[in-house]
Amino acid sequence: MKYSLIVPVYNRPDEVRELLESLTTQRFKDFEVIVVEDGSQLTCKEVCDTYAGKLDLHYYPKTNSGPGQSRNYGAGLAKGEYLIVLDSDVVLPEGYLQAVEDELQREPADAFGGPDRANASFTDVQKAISYSMTSFFTTGGIRGGKKKLDKFYPRSFNMGIRRDVYMRLGGFSKMRFGEDIDFSIRIFQAGCRCRFFPEAWVWHKRRTDFRKFWRQVYNSGIARINLYKKYPDSLKMVHLLPALFTVGVVGLLLLFVFGIVLFFLLPAGMQQALGLAVSIAALVPLVLYAAIIFFDSTIRNNSEKIGLLSVFSSFIQLMGYGCGFIAAWWKRCVRGKDEYSAFQKTFYN
Repeated sequence: MKYSLIVPVYNRPDEVRELLESLTTQRFKDFEVIVVEDGSQLTCKEVCDTYAGKLDLHYYPKTNSGPGQSRNYGAGLAKGEYLIVLDSDVVLPEGYLQAVEDELQREPADAFGGPDRANASFTDVQKAISYSMTSFFTTGGIRGGKKKLDKFYPRSFNMGIRRDVYMRLGGFSKMRFGEDIDFSIRIFQAGCRCRFFPEAWVWHKRRTDFRKFWRQVYNSGIARINLYKKYPDSLKMVHLLPALFTVGVVGLLLLFVFGIVLFFLLPAGMQQALGLAVSIAALVPLVLYAAIIFFDSTIRNNSEKIGLLSVFSSFIQLMGYGCGFIAAWWKRCVRGKDEYSAFQKTFYN
């Protein structure tokens, strides 16, 4: 068997249904599907049962241990030459596996990954979130693994690796977040060849509302510091940009408030004009950045509503990541806590 598709799932049966349905239309047929139920209360067993006759499908329930360890569990049961890890919230176009096969036939690789896109059926909020995670103006287009980068780090929503390499490297670590980047770093450290497959893309729903999106990017900021503590060379300037953006936004807002205070407290005349000028000057960079996001997203999505929502999602993406990054830096680099004790009450509880 050529490919084993491994899908960890936690309380998302409807998403699994859409993913499995998309797998029934694949033009390349030599694959199996391994669904690992990670201690869900709302299981997808009935959904999987309906596809048992349509796919070479294997369903395995287990106690909760997080996505990384669930992928390792599925990998231990897989039969394919290559393992392809997918998130449960992706949908595959019918040519996905054929694109992977064509790339591997053209030039072999030990590991690989592809990009993601927003489907026309996604909600406006999902499209806005997808924009903010992939746009150059939010660093998403910089960090997202473009072909021009010297190294491409596959992410777990769309990641493939030879099964023998996976087993030799021990699979995903016990990191709760950032475990896919950790694995990618170890793949490179082992001297393996990792490639970007531009045509092996998936539709990726990501988060369904801004509150969940904030939590996701906040945890990603934490994960970046955890990765830095394990691999100091992994921290690049681009990873600092969201934290710098966050500090800048807070500073500008404080300056805006300071200008308002001056306007109301100082006597009329030049002093009030100074306060007003300070407030306006503080707002100008924020308004200009919001305008860039609005017009770029509006053009890309052909929707002013999505353009406006993208302004919110972009600030959430940058400031959520930045806040998580700063919090983790304070706890781990300044206070010297280890990974578990620093975040025991969040994703290690």
